[in-house]
Amino acid sequence: MKTVIIQYNAGNIQSVLFALERIGVEAIVSDDEEQIQHADKVIFPGVGEASTAMQYLKHRKLDQLILQLKQPVLGICLGMQLMCKFSEENNTQCLGIFDEQVAKFNPGEEQLKIPQIGWNNIYDLQSGLFKGISNNAYCYFVHGYFAANGMHTIASANYGITYSAALHKDNFYGVQFHPEKSATVGEQILKNFIDL
Repeated sequence: MKTVIIQYNAGNIQSVLFALERIGVEAIVSDDEEQIQHADKVIFPGVGEASTAMQYLKHRKLDQLILQLKQPVLGICLGMQLMCKFSEENNTQCLGIFDEQVAKFNPGEEQLKIPQIGWNNIYDLQSGLFKGISNNAYCYFVHGYFAANGMHTIASANYGITYSAALHKDNFYGVQFHPEKSATVGEQILKNFIDL
């Protein structure tokens, strides 16, 4: 089993590597086309800003490569947002795998702190990705932008508004939370992804 984490200029790769090690999975970090294409599982992580990340992906032609992948691909946080159609973060055209648009949280009347940082529960779980995970399980989130619920939503969360905690289409999965920082729930989700 070969698991590749896509290397690009968006952080949190180290913590994803450690989380995979904890569940007995050795992964390699690479931006090499051949390595990524021949992986059994691909993880597309991300912490950072959408337009800079998209520019880097385009510069390395990783945007086209990701779209051609046929094996299971997991986008994490910014990785998931970049798999959507468009992000309001610096008006960024993204990969367009999911039809959803990414919008900025509005503090609203509740005066919510933006970005959302911390534990939040996920519910309406509808995928093998959540095998063994109970409804309303807590996961760790850090984000100022969200994808609205839509046809590809497989889990929801609420922060002043209900939004997609996870998306799925064909071989592509995305989670808005950080499974690598979500304790045993996150480890189970990573295991489930590896077992897909």
